[in-house]
Amino acid sequence: MPLLAEQLGVEFFDEKLNSLCMSWLVDGVFAIRSAATANLKKLVAIFGLEWAQNTVITRVLSMARDPNYLHRMTTLFAINVLVPVCPQDVITKFMVPVISNLANDAVPNVRFNVAKTIAYILPNLDAHTVDGQIKPCLTKLQLDDDADVKWFANEALLICAN
Repeated sequence: MPLLAEQLGVEFFDEKLNSLCMSWLVDGVFAIRSAATANLKKLVAIFGLEWAQNTVITRVLSMARDPNYLHRMTTLFAINVLVPVCPQDVITKFMVPVISNLANDAVPNVRFNVAKTIAYILPNLDAHTVDGQIKPCLTKLQLDDDADVKWFANEALLICAN
């Protein structure tokens, strides 16, 4: 899809193909959701950050409120893919609050993926964000009833300490 998008241009893509690509993010098959998140990174590289902010990021982050936990997890996977191509202010302003909110999710798999996402994005965050938002979130996850959530939260806190 990214190659086709590059050849056809942003207007054609947004008009004809964007909805299709975004629908793949909520597909019932994990491999399709995973490929869709990989496509996001390539599309942002082709169309640029402004396009991503206007078209993709808001839509992806809104999936964090989806009743289906798989879609909430896809939000985290998409954040992991988008963080390397986003500036720090976008990550801090838009992505960190979504990640923090998902730390309160009822599903343990979502919560431990929050800790994994935090560990991954830490190099892209400033010390103020880490100390003010990330560490408190991970400290809370350390006290979780689920052993996997605790383990991944501990791992992420170790990365914070380094």
